This record gives sequence, C-alpha cells and structure tokens, in this order.
Amino acid sequence: MADDPLTRSWWGWGHVEQALPDDECAGFGALLPGLADRPRPVPAPADLVLPPVRVRPPAALADRFSDTPHDRAAHTYGKAYRDVVRALAGDLRAAPDLVARPLSEADVAAVLDWAGDAGVAVIPYGGGSSVVGGVEYRGDRPSVSLDLTALDRVLEVDPVSRAARVQAGALGPVLEEQLRPHGYTLRHFPQSFEFSTVGGWLATRAGGHYATLHTHIDDFVESLRVVTPVGVSESWRLPGSGAGPSPDRMFLGSEGTLGVITEAWLRVQDRPAHKASAAVTFTDFAAALDAVRAIAQSGLHPVNCRLLDPGEALFSGAGDGTVSVLVLGFESAGHPVDAQLKSTVDLALAHGGRVRENSGAAVESWRAAFLRMPYVRDGLARMSGVVETFETATTWDRVPDLVEAVRTEVGAAVREVCGVPGLLNCRFTHVYPDGAAPYFTVVAPGKPGAELSMWDEIKAAAIEVLHRHRATITHHHAVGRDHRPGYDRQRPDPFALALRAAKAALDPHGVLNPGVLLD
Repeated sequence: MADDPLTRSWWGWGHVEQALPDDECAGFGALLPGLADRPRPVPAPADLVLPPVRVRPPAALADRFSDTPHDRAAHTYGKAYRDVVRALAGDLRAAPDLVARPLSEADVAAVLDWAGDAGVAVIPYGGGSSVVGGVEYRGDRPSVSLDLTALDRVLEVDPVSRAARVQAGALGPVLEEQLRPHGYTLRHFPQSFEFSTVGGWLATRAGGHYATLHTHIDDFVESLRVVTPVGVSESWRLPGSGAGPSPDRMFLGSEGTLGVITEAWLRVQDRPAHKASAAVTFTDFAAALDAVRAIAQSGLHPVNCRLLDPGEALFSGAGDGTVSVLVLGFESAGHPVDAQLKSTVDLALAHGGRVRENSGAAVESWRAAFLRMPYVRDGLARMSGVVETFETATTWDRVPDLVEAVRTEVGAAVREVCGVPGLLNCRFTHVYPDGAAPYFTVVAPGKPGAELSMWDEIKAAAIEVLHRHRATITHHHAVGRDHRPGYDRQRPDPFALALRAAKAALDPHGVLNPGVLLD
C-alpha cells in the first residue's frame, strides 16, 4: 500500500524502501572502475548469527526489554561506513544482549540502577545515526542498548518566552510535527534529521540547518534534565547566566557517558514566511574561499552558505565539474530577505563569482543530493567501494593550507591504499567570522573483505593531517569511539583529568557508554 509506513533499515541508512535497488547500485558502481559487477546481498535478519544473550532483565522491567534478533541487530551499530560494511558481512559480534525501551524517566533510572548492580554496560541510543562508533559497545561486559524513542513528546510550550519542553527521544520529524500547531519550529535540520533525536543532538553537540550564527544545537538550549546513576540533574531555565561553569555545558557533548538526557527546554522560533536563495559559481577555488570569508565576516548571516568544490558540485548535481558552486540562502518569519540575499550575492560577485543561471534548480539539486547521499554511500558499499566522509574546523588563516594538505596527503593515502586516485571532494558546511568547517568526501574502489582496513588507513592519514594543522577532530559528527585517538590529542590534559573525575563521580560503576570520551 502506498500509505504504509516506511521500514527502518537494520543495516544501513534510513528506510528500506528508499535504499538503492541492485541495478542502481551497479549503475553507480560502473562509474568507478575497479568495483564489483553486482552488489553483495543484504543479509536477512532471520539468517543472522548473534552471540548468545548473557543477562536477563529484572522481572519488574521485563516488558521494557527485548532480545529479538532484529532488535539486537538493529541496535548493534550506528550508520558509519564501517558499520554498514560489517552489517553487510553479517558481523554482529558487538550486538547488545538486550534492547531496553523505557516509557518514562523512572524507567531510565531503574535501568541504570539495575545495570550498576549487575555490572551491565548501558549504551544510550536515540535514532542510531552515529557515524563515529558512538552507539557501539566494544567491551566484554553484557550490554544493553537504551532506546529512548518512546520518550518523544513535546510536554510544554511557553509562548511568552518562546520555548518548548521536549522529551529527548523525539525524532526530528516528530518534534516538528508537534511544534507546528503552535506556529513554532526548532529549525535544527542536520542531514540525519529524519533519523536522529533531540537527545542525540544534545549529547553530540550536533550541527544543523544554519551555516552561520546558530550552527550547533547548543545555541537552542535553555536547560537540560539528565538522569545520572547518582541522581537527576536539572538546570534552571535561563536566557543566560554567569554563575560559574555551566551545568548544561557539562552534559552537552557528553555522548551518553555522564548521564542520560531525558528532557530539554529548547528555544523555538516562529516558522519562516520569507525565503530566498541563489547559486554563485567560481572558476578559482581560492577566490571562492575569499568570498565565503567576506560573507562570514559581513554580519549578514545567511542561513545557507555552502561552498562546493568542483568535484563535490558535480557529485551533487549542482555543477558540471569545472567550477565551484556557492549555495546561498536566507529565511525570516517577519520580513522579506531579498535585500540580504542581494547584498550577499554582490559580495560574492566582487570576488569573481558569477550568478548561476537557473539558480533555483542548482539549489534544489544540491538539497536533493544532500539528502540522498547516505543511500548512495550504502549502495557503493554494497559494491565494495570505500565511501566515507570526515569533517573538521579551523581558523581562516589555516584553512587554505589545510585543504591543500588534505587533498595532497590524504589523496596520496587513497592512491596507495586503493591503487587508484579515487575521488576526494570538499565542501564547506558551516562558516564563522573567524573560521570554517571543511567537510571531505572520499570515494574509491575497495577490495572485497579488506574495505575496513583500507578505510582505517585513510582515516589515520586524515587524523594526522588535521592534528598537524590544529584542526578539530570533529566539527559536528562527535567523538564516539572512532575519533578517540584524535580527541585524546586535542583536549588539554587538565581538562581530561576533570572529565575523568566527573565520570567517576556521576557514574561510579562505569556503566554508561564505556570507551567513549574516556577509557
């Protein structure tokens, strides 16, 4: 039936019904010499071999838990390339023993109490869209995946302060559906919007819709409520405060290691009524960078300011592969934005840009490709392609050298590991007056059975380049387990001591997401 609900994929991105069919996988694979002729099959959940369940829940919570093969398989990994490859190979050695679905905050607290006494690791799980190993347990203890998606309601709306109290398990579309009758929106739209939760955004300091100004979920937080193994932490609702270190800041980005975020008061806004967009092309990428920096420092604050290099523009259908494309957009609930768009386009033109004919089509092509790209990644993974991304941020004085170093050194690693140059594209997802967030895509042929080790070598080369150029290990993808080597080198030693002390105080039995942020 056309109106049947879509089915979440247990092994890959998004919905089963929207995954690339076999013929389309083969078609994309034909564009990259060296790939298989046909895609590998997707294992059926009934055919999966999972490790035996080692622990049983207490009787009082039994109806909140599941040990079905499908639930365990679907909660084993996130949605990184490494996760997709392992799932396709049927490698589910890391499967949780149980999946818990609490129906209340009291259930969350009860699960943590039981886990502390039983020595069971608890992995908080929202939409499962982590691309850095954030929801995968790699230890030896019995483990439980704590799926919070049943806690998905907007509990309260404050129209005077224009804020909403939201449960952390709400997926992006569920949140927006409940805000719409009030005339509000959060307008936080990461690429994973359909498949990630409010709590996941908060726990990973997710980047979202806005390319300038309010780039991270942090900017929308008024207060947090967090269940820890030693009690509940609830911060005051305040527009701002100078009262010591912020309690919210301790839990934002804590990735489920210090507590389980159950609620948040979030700053919402009126739904936009005015929108305008344009696409500007550049034949010189350096000039395009200068244009983006001028726009970021102009105070105009475009909602969208995405620069695509020629390869990325071609990949997304926004260009022909010979020019870089700058996608610009503005929106407002209260006033027209055409003048702001014109001023921004004028800045781009002053740096050698040209307005793209039929800009609307280019913008829509980019948006459609942006949302479709994870499905294409999965399709190419089925063809044994090495297809993954990494992102970072650094100050403008370092940006040109960083981009050149990645292209040169990571490109060389791709050639050495894969035997061919492959593709290495770059786009800028978020920009600031003092810096920018480059986002790189790698596409190359892999060897069946060796894809993981090949990507790990390329990723290691990327981490070295980022560290040498003092660029962050992650701008918005979080640390998880995959970015630990870079994160350990980036954070100051005294801060690491303080974080360990906070972990020991809040999670004395060490049950919450072991291995993330800390050993």
